[in-house]
Amino acid sequence: MTTTTTPAQPADSFRIAINLEYAESRIDNVLLNALREQNENDTLKAMSRTLLKDLFANKKIMIKGQRAKSSSALAKGTTYVDILGY
Repeated sequence: MTTTTTPAQPADSFRIAINLEYAESRIDNVLLNALREQNENDTLKAMSRTLLKDLFANKKIMIKGQRAKSSSALAKGTTYVDILGY
């Protein structure tokens, strides 16, 4: 039996759960769409592609406690993404 644990959310961060029915080759577009669809953080909801790119460049986006790159792939299922500073 396999158990999955949700990593602890870093302090001073915004967490979004991305649920995918199939794997995606890049996180950047999927994350931008998910942020625009959520209603918990208005600043992130209005985020531009440029600001998202800056967050990746400044290592402010994490998956499972690891720094993510804009080209990081996402597996099918639920992925928890933390955005530091929000």
